[in-house]
Amino acid sequence: MNDYIKSLCSLFGINLSHSMSKEEVLSFIEGLWPQNSNLKLIRLGPNGDGGYLIPDDLDHIEACFSPGVDLISDFEQACYDKGMQIFLADKSVNKPNLKIPEDEYHFIKKFIGTINNENLITMDSWIYSASIRTDSDLLLQMDIEGHEYSSILSMSNELMKRFRIIVIEFHELNKLWNKEFFRLAESVFLKLMDTHICLHIHPNNESGIEIQRGVEIPRIAEFTFVRKDRVKLLDYATEFPHKFDFDNSNKKRIVLPKIWYKN
Repeated sequence: MNDYIKSLCSLFGINLSHSMSKEEVLSFIEGLWPQNSNLKLIRLGPNGDGGYLIPDDLDHIEACFSPGVDLISDFEQACYDKGMQIFLADKSVNKPNLKIPEDEYHFIKKFIGTINNENLITMDSWIYSASIRTDSDLLLQMDIEGHEYSSILSMSNELMKRFRIIVIEFHELNKLWNKEFFRLAESVFLKLMDTHICLHIHPNNESGIEIQRGVEIPRIAEFTFVRKDRVKLLDYATEFPHKFDFDNSNKKRIVLPKIWYKN
């Protein structure tokens, strides 16, 4: 298990030996089934790692906030090309790989966390210190290697509602069998789905799928959410992979297991 998640569980006195039942894990997964809406999905970014499916509802989104900077910043570049301001954060790099002038994007050399210090900044502090309107819609794209769980839980409800679109890569999903990690993940997804709807799930083929008790769980998966007030829901999504889905790496191709959507 990711060392950060281990330390987070230890901090809260979580016993990692407890196990969930198959029925509980399946019920959790069913609660995440993606839904179709009146908004079609488009791909933003490259046809590979760093590209994501999002709803075609980008008009008047003021800014994209993207914690977790990798070698590829094509998604953020595409957001910039759509007229958004670009905000990035990552302690592990000196600057993002963007083909735009440095004075036209905003980068802070900090990790997203649950406190503010010289190395960390909370999502609320980061966004509410940015030079943007306080009532504008935003887009969040988060890939922070397991820190997404605590970062989401520490976000205010007010901030959650400002994100029209949320794309998050969730790590360690194969640990859902662990009772305490399950409770952590359950709290995170309940918070997300209080204000947003899941529109798409794409498993990252870099880490593959783990099978326990006949249940297939991607170790890492990209989730796309849209705020509830932006969509009219039609039914559950039933076609996976989507025509705009692409593998993240050259490793063996995987598709979203059937238990992860209505079929």
